[in-house]
Amino acid sequence: MPNHTPLRLLLCALLAQSGTAALAQDPLSYARYDQVRTTDLHLDLKADFSRKTLSGYAELTLDWLDKSARSLVLDTRQLSIAKVQMLQPNGRWSAASYMMDKPDAEKGQALRIALASQPKKVRVYYRTAPTASALQWMTPQQTMSGKRPFMFSQSETIDARSWAPVQDTPAVRFTYSARVDAPSGLRVVMSAENDQKATGQGGWKFKMPQPVPSYLLAIAIGEIEVRNLGPRTAVYAEPARIAAAAYELADTEKMIDAAESLYGPYRWGRYDMIVLPPSFPIGGMENPRMTFLTPTMIAGDRSLVDLIAHELAHSWSGNLVTNASWKHWWLNEGFTTYVTTRIVESLYGAEVAQMGLQLEQEELYASLKDIPPAKQALVTRDPDTGSATYTDEGLAYPKGAWLLHTLEQRAGRAVFDPFLRGWFDQHAFQSATTEQFVNYLQKNLLAEHPEVMSQAELEEWLHGAGVPASAKHASSPRLAGLDAQRDAWLKGELPTTSLATKNWIALEWMHFLNDIDGKASAAQLKELDQAFGLAKTGNNEVAFRFYLASVKAGYDVRAPLNTFLMSVGRKKFVVPLYTALLKNPAERDWALALYKQARPRYHPDTQKAVDKLQEKR
Repeated sequence: MPNHTPLRLLLCALLAQSGTAALAQDPLSYARYDQVRTTDLHLDLKADFSRKTLSGYAELTLDWLDKSARSLVLDTRQLSIAKVQMLQPNGRWSAASYMMDKPDAEKGQALRIALASQPKKVRVYYRTAPTASALQWMTPQQTMSGKRPFMFSQSETIDARSWAPVQDTPAVRFTYSARVDAPSGLRVVMSAENDQKATGQGGWKFKMPQPVPSYLLAIAIGEIEVRNLGPRTAVYAEPARIAAAAYELADTEKMIDAAESLYGPYRWGRYDMIVLPPSFPIGGMENPRMTFLTPTMIAGDRSLVDLIAHELAHSWSGNLVTNASWKHWWLNEGFTTYVTTRIVESLYGAEVAQMGLQLEQEELYASLKDIPPAKQALVTRDPDTGSATYTDEGLAYPKGAWLLHTLEQRAGRAVFDPFLRGWFDQHAFQSATTEQFVNYLQKNLLAEHPEVMSQAELEEWLHGAGVPASAKHASSPRLAGLDAQRDAWLKGELPTTSLATKNWIALEWMHFLNDIDGKASAAQLKELDQAFGLAKTGNNEVAFRFYLASVKAGYDVRAPLNTFLMSVGRKKFVVPLYTALLKNPAERDWALALYKQARPRYHPDTQKAVDKLQEKR
């Protein structure tokens, strides 16, 4: 229970009245980081799989910017607070008064700590809820071995507050350390320095010496093995998956070398990765020193490793230079998508990179029909007052990259590459806004090369709907040749068995299946399946597109689709497939029954997305 004295009750009441009136810059955080900032975080936690909780304390080291401030406001969601302590000048810990705001559906609860002075450190003792939005607790039956449970986190964007009381905003960066107790036989990894030789005796210990924003806090606990890939790279995975993961990720060290040659030194020490169970809701999460990955990228032929290039690219764009609030999301993801293409080109050649870029741009245009024009900008002109004013998250990836490709094409790489590296170097370990980038662009590129882009065109890229008409479209000769085959096949002029697919790579299959989606008949899709075994392919990107086209055309893929949706929880795949199934009257009841069975296997974020689909229908 809170430790209240009459004076501190008064302080807490004042905080409750004034705290929301003077929010800091990030509207999705209660933290008053204009007054005080976290510089270091230490977590001491115990994982309880039977209760599905983490419990212990968070110790925050504070830098008081406002010498008159006497309160610390932290973000929480569903945390049970046991007590709060502050460090006295004599080195002793004493109780501090606190209160919790009423819960907000999006932002959670503010934890308001009233202080008589400005202590260097504060400790919050707490326990997470079994329903913490960042954490998925998996039963042994949901893992590959079936022997041990598994847990992993996904903190982006504002879910770190569901497992640690922090200033949960990308505007605040801090170093951190941790000690975590876990059941015997399970390994703990975090987005920090991981000791491969550690046994967990006395707790698993971690240290992150570089300052990171809260959304890059990450933890995973399970039956995990590790295999080194190079002098500064390794992969962690469940024992039954470690060999396949190590094979798929063998080029990671080369990717780091390629990125460094373009954008300067890798500043995070090691680049390790963990391949998580398939319920992980996204493709990858760029947690520094320990990228979290979906197993759906394991195709057996290294054909989907552009995902690794993307997460690695975040080591410069996102992790090194971070969007100051989620309104400026494109600074993370648009930049990273651009850098990904450059890494892929460096390793696998211009032809492969060009195919990937064309596919990226085509999928951008296909997405526009489902995005309101007001949400098609990279960033709105509106004040940063909340997520309702933000633009479409998915569109920021290809559209932001397209803007950078345009600048590169017009300025030339001899000019543009040093410009972009300078952005990373000059803003390293800082959080930035779109306005800061525009100022940097005007001063360091457009001032000397005004012909590259006018102010009016830049405004159109940043604030306009769709893509400016002046944008140059990527065009791959290989995909153009494929298109001629596709058109003839759709018209029935080219037999399925005559499709020259022998040397197609995954990008070509993805392009082909995207283009026949909604056009090919059930009979044509059946022929494709019989000729090329698409329903049983081990490439999940190809399988997803084939299943989607089949559901829309009425070709029966229930058996393999059942297996897919029962085992794969990646939102990118799951949500479009359920959307198509629920729109098809012949499949709706089957899909609802399948989802009822599969839902417990999905991450809370994926569950929320599919639940909304059911509510709409």
